[in-house]
Amino acid sequence: MTDRHHLLVHGGTFAAVGDGGDISGVRGGSSPDGLFVRDARHLSRWQLTVDGAVPEALTPVADGDTARCVLVPRGGRNEPPAYTLFREQAVAEGAFVEALRVTSNRPTTTTVRIAVTADADFTDQFELRSDYRTYAKTGVVRQRQVLDDGVEFSYRRGEWQSRTTVTSEPAPDGVEETGTGARRLVWTLDLEPHGSAELALRVAARPHGASHAPRVPASPAAANERLLALEGEFAEGVPFPTGWPELAAACARGLSDLAVLQVPATGPDGEELRVPAAGVPWFLTLLGRDALLTSLFALPYRPQLAAATLPALAATQAVEVGADTVAQPGKIVHEVRHGELAHFGQVPYGRYYGSVDATPLFLVLLGAYTERTGDVALALRLEPNARAAIGWMLDHGGLTSRGYLVYRADGGGLANQNWKDSPGAICSADGSRPTGPVMAAGAQGYAYDALRRTALLARTVWGDEVYAALLEQAAADLRDRFQRDFWMSEHSFPALALDGDGRHVDALASDAGHLLWSGLLDKEYGELVGRRLLEPDFFSGWGVRTLASGQPAYHPLSYHRGSVWPHDNALITLGLARYGLHDEARTVAHALVDAATAAGHRLPEVLAGYGRDTHAEPVPYPHACVRESRSAAAPLALLTAVGGA
Repeated sequence: MTDRHHLLVHGGTFAAVGDGGDISGVRGGSSPDGLFVRDARHLSRWQLTVDGAVPEALTPVADGDTARCVLVPRGGRNEPPAYTLFREQAVAEGAFVEALRVTSNRPTTTTVRIAVTADADFTDQFELRSDYRTYAKTGVVRQRQVLDDGVEFSYRRGEWQSRTTVTSEPAPDGVEETGTGARRLVWTLDLEPHGSAELALRVAARPHGASHAPRVPASPAAANERLLALEGEFAEGVPFPTGWPELAAACARGLSDLAVLQVPATGPDGEELRVPAAGVPWFLTLLGRDALLTSLFALPYRPQLAAATLPALAATQAVEVGADTVAQPGKIVHEVRHGELAHFGQVPYGRYYGSVDATPLFLVLLGAYTERTGDVALALRLEPNARAAIGWMLDHGGLTSRGYLVYRADGGGLANQNWKDSPGAICSADGSRPTGPVMAAGAQGYAYDALRRTALLARTVWGDEVYAALLEQAAADLRDRFQRDFWMSEHSFPALALDGDGRHVDALASDAGHLLWSGLLDKEYGELVGRRLLEPDFFSGWGVRTLASGQPAYHPLSYHRGSVWPHDNALITLGLARYGLHDEARTVAHALVDAATAAGHRLPEVLAGYGRDTHAEPVPYPHACVRESRSAAAPLALLTAVGGA
């Protein structure tokens, strides 16, 4: 994360604080600070002053589940600090807690005036993005109520209501107005010679729609105990490779992140579930594609992720056409949002269906889960949803009419609706973009796998031999068409996509590796593709680039046109292993593990595409999610693909 913010995450709650533990509320930058719950900022200022001045960080906040820093009054070498402040912060579901200890460094009694300026602007995350969009809000009412032990901020817009409560122990001596809407909590502390005093501050967020008040931990230590217990339980029993300690460490780090990145969701019968969120700071919510791939990577080790993700997505499956949300019957949701703007329809993402590949991936996961666990109950329960998803692929998805899954740019949402969903991500080698309908290569691989796996479910679980044969024939026909229409003989490589007229979108892209994972290519073509992905223009030394260098469209700091994505590489590694290219699979796996090792064993969402031959350390992508579920699960996919080699 950029801008020197440090992330604290637990479920659907995260806080981003500065080096000294403060929250400034500044809107600029790539990632704003604050306390966020269900897409809204419930704490927009949290600023500590001592005797009217901001202290400086002697030991700044370091990465971790708890934010700890040491602060002192500003001064010079000849004026040693009169006192030292030890600050500790943590989050829980819907809560933020801080323990502040002030210790005198003097042999005489010292009086210190501590103040914490707090505010809650309840800004929707979409308002904080740097895309210069503004949203009208009429009839908004904001209130601040002083409590015996703190202050409560509330926000109302029609039926939409949210509030944030700040309390402390001991209670503040006073709560002052600041002229900006913020409130300043103040304490006057008398410190004995070399004595200490402690403040315990607690913040409880009640977002709109919350069914109950959050359980606020008594202290950061108590919050950290909850997190450690959760992380330990989630990682328990996973067979880490003993002969490859770096991969074992990456798996352990990834499991810890997955443990805290699970957010609440609801199943078809209203049951409460916990599903993988996409990532922080911008996507701490259910994204269909991300949750499905994360669950697939983790399936051999943590099948409960799939067991929750599948019914959660079934519950949000589209049942009718929605022009604004790109919904069509049987389609699996791309993104679910709970914020104010989504509630009032000012952004289309309350339930947004702009994904061409979440629907086939839903079927892939359902088939893989049933095969892996032997649990047929879920496949039986979700049979209507699976059949509806097949119906979408054949009908609205385009398999019957166009021969391929197809999408069209959504003017109010996403232009590209495959995994490379940034503007311009689907392009020719020269950088030009296709117009009209797009048939992305990777999505056809997912469709092929979905048809085959669902055919197996139809035959072995649902007892429908006729339906199984229909799906198997559709899969075989898709495979034949794809190799005829997508293969670029001059490159011995598949096109990134076809445009609406069936012409090649001819960029050489990593999506070809997804075709290996899906098994769409025959053995000869698959081996050619697998070896080509390890050539220097594709392979950076830290992984396979999304776009091979040397093409005019390539840019090492582009989101999807030259960067290195860990989850993309995990799919490629699984695909290489599937086609018997085990040396190549190990090469990619070792590159990713080395990248994780260089960053404390954690893989980010995306890395820059600079080569290892010229850059001895992986170069970060400037706007990457630091904790991202697909990347957290990627080491588990590597373990599946290559074992402990």
